[in-house]
Amino acid sequence: MLAAAQAPPAPTSGTGRNGAKAAPASTATINLPFIEPYDWPRVLRFFAGRATRGVETIEAGAYRRAIEWPDAHDYALAAGTLSVTRHPKKACLVATLDGDVARHANAIGKHLTRMFDLRADAPAIGAHLARDPWFAPLVDAAPGLRVPGAWSGFELVVRAIVGQQVSVKAASTIIGRIVQRAGTQLADHPHADTAWRFPTPAALAAADMDKIGMPGKRVAALQGFAREVASGALPLDDPRADRDELRAALLAMPGIGPWTVEYVAMRALRDPDAWPGTDLILMQSLAARDPSMAKAKELRARADAWRPYRAYAALHVWNEIADKAGGAKGG
Repeated sequence: MLAAAQAPPAPTSGTGRNGAKAAPASTATINLPFIEPYDWPRVLRFFAGRATRGVETIEAGAYRRAIEWPDAHDYALAAGTLSVTRHPKKACLVATLDGDVARHANAIGKHLTRMFDLRADAPAIGAHLARDPWFAPLVDAAPGLRVPGAWSGFELVVRAIVGQQVSVKAASTIIGRIVQRAGTQLADHPHADTAWRFPTPAALAAADMDKIGMPGKRVAALQGFAREVASGALPLDDPRADRDELRAALLAMPGIGPWTVEYVAMRALRDPDAWPGTDLILMQSLAARDPSMAKAKELRARADAWRPYRAYAALHVWNEIADKAGGAKGG
């Protein structure tokens, strides 16, 4: 049994050397520490392959998007732009907030810590997985691999539903169409590649989805899910919410199956042991290593040895495929 991982310090704030420093122009920078190693290039590659056009982009070693954050003082949403890079020397990511969102640097820093999986103890996870001879070379190839999260659990579930039985590229194309129909274009936004806000749950639920590129049943599932989130019934972005209850609620919804639920558990609910075992690419890769793994019973038995880090096991397999293909594959 591995010892419990020692989490890095919480995101720093204030005016100290490592803190969030608000400037007169409504800008704040936050240092977000992590445990080395941290494979920033592969994290960016994962996000780049799944980026929603117009909403988020990867450029010059940075993740960037337009964001909003609840403002408790005036019961509105503070708006601005987020940019995240890796510090050139220190073991931390550096988040830059421009606009009214800079007032919420501390809260956003905690959110980004989850999104970029900064509390994971990569050496401990790698050592555990490497006990299986399959994973030793994968861990050696990418010792700092993380499970990339998402800015919004709602966005991630939308993508997961859209991505059912289609390629990563095809899902990205359809998501882009959805943003054009139901999202909001930002006037005078300084970055053209992040000048759209992702649709709100209410807007997506009411949008015209005719000829969007999805089967009718999947459209119905997508908009039914959006209505549930709009009602407040699914607190996907609340770290205090019970994972099992959210899993059960998602699985009970029409058009959402075990793969979608486990994929969301990996990236939005931050369950390190989530296991999307019915993923086609994952299954094919494992069966290619050992034909007996093509049988569900044998695969489950082998995967049990990877607990409590099966989400990272899945990422290692997807990463190996992406490395060979030179792009985003799986997930």
